Amino acid sequence: MKTPSQTFLERLGLKDPVTEVNAAQNPGNDRRDFLKKVGAGGLMLGGFMFSPIEDTIAQATSKVNKASSPSDLKITDMRFAVVMNGHARCPIIRIDTNQGISGLGEVRDGASWRYAMFLKSRIMGMNPCSVEQIFKRIKQFGFHGRQGGGVCGVEMALWDLAGKAYNVPAYQLLGGRYRDKVRLYADTPEGENEADFANKVNVRMVEQGFTFMKMDFGIELLKGTPGTTVNSNYWDIGRQWTNEPMTYGGTEHPFTQVQITDKGLDLMTQRIAFVREKIGYEIPLASDHYGHFDHNNAIRLGRAVEKYRLAWLEDLIPWKFTDQWRQITEAIETPTLTGEDIYLKEEFIKLIDARAVDLVHPDLATSGGLLETKKIGDYAEERGVAMAMHFAGTPISFMANVHCAAATQNFVALEHHSVDVDYWTSLVKTKKPMIEKGYANVPDSPGLGIELNDDVVKKHLDPEMPGYFASSAEWDKDRSWDRLWS
Repeated sequence: MKTPSQTFLERLGLKDPVTEVNAAQNPGNDRRDFLKKVGAGGLMLGGFMFSPIEDTIAQATSKVNKASSPSDLKITDMRFAVVMNGHARCPIIRIDTNQGISGLGEVRDGASWRYAMFLKSRIMGMNPCSVEQIFKRIKQFGFHGRQGGGVCGVEMALWDLAGKAYNVPAYQLLGGRYRDKVRLYADTPEGENEADFANKVNVRMVEQGFTFMKMDFGIELLKGTPGTTVNSNYWDIGRQWTNEPMTYGGTEHPFTQVQITDKGLDLMTQRIAFVREKIGYEIPLASDHYGHFDHNNAIRLGRAVEKYRLAWLEDLIPWKFTDQWRQITEAIETPTLTGEDIYLKEEFIKLIDARAVDLVHPDLATSGGLLETKKIGDYAEERGVAMAMHFAGTPISFMANVHCAAATQNFVALEHHSVDVDYWTSLVKTKKPMIEKGYANVPDSPGLGIELNDDVVKKHLDPEMPGYFASSAEWDKDRSWDRLWS
């Protein structure tokens, strides 16, 4: 008959040392070999035989995460705080559980916290470790651009929770990592003059250690210069970031009928030549933010800059014009890239299957979160397309990107848009530095591997939304029948 101690040890998956003695096949083993044989999980025979049962249990379960029983986890609350990341508002969410562990996520920069809180009533009571099940339940409430931010913020927080529950990093739950450092790319800094620019670029490359850069060179530079653009007497080409109806910024590229003249192209390429001269050709130089003009002018621009060997031309036209993207890609040598505003993998698949772009560029806070973005990267890899990743937010979304990038083979580089925000790294606590010499360290800590630095975060809350994870009971009740089928 088994003793209570033997039965308990079997339930823990451990072997009783006395039983091991009786079952030894080689009675000639000396005492040292015997002790090695009967050790279980670092616990030696003496610990079992001569220690109180309470001490034995404590040591035998020392590696178990006592903070969580994953199969019994339930979501009990979700709250938010809106952080200023430089000039951008970035809503952070926190999902709480019945076992005292919480997960952090982030709604995409510039989006509304309401996109996430709207989902609270739809996930309450569910097990946060059932990430894909919850994602399928809520993904109908996301869309392209910032409207995908709520679903993605929740998905990030679920992986943070699941990793903490199982005591493993988020990347491990995605299948493991390909790399322990993630290459970053940063904007070329602005300078007051040539000498100032050269000094700041030197800081980027030497002191900060970035090995991949990106620059903007758009037709905004041409505003007020006669003979550089056609139809600029109607559109204010200096207002690309407006969004009001019937403004230049609010009108999609094919519909402005703005054209760039040879003089305009010369001025734009002069800027590229200047930057290339300062950083050299060894460093990849990507580009973005050209202005709103059609695919014909995009081809003219692409051909004009070919000799500068840019890493890519980003978002020349809206992502949804697949056929026009293919025409651009086939007409120029410089790689093309888009995708930061695409929600879910289906639209990426269309671009990839049409050979419309050379690289895809999801923003994890829009594309569907960690798992969906990995699926996008994996699909692209199978068809010979690389993946860079767009990012502009707080360290929470950043670390979600780092875990996804670590787990995706065809990854090229991750954007770091907050290099010059002096308090950015201090918003969170990590066991090792997040960034060293232009690379992000992939953490080994559970979940996303970060904790909020409450005191610092509270200093940088949105003045219009000063609450810090206040009660959100008004979002608890589901008031809608959301099923999409009968």
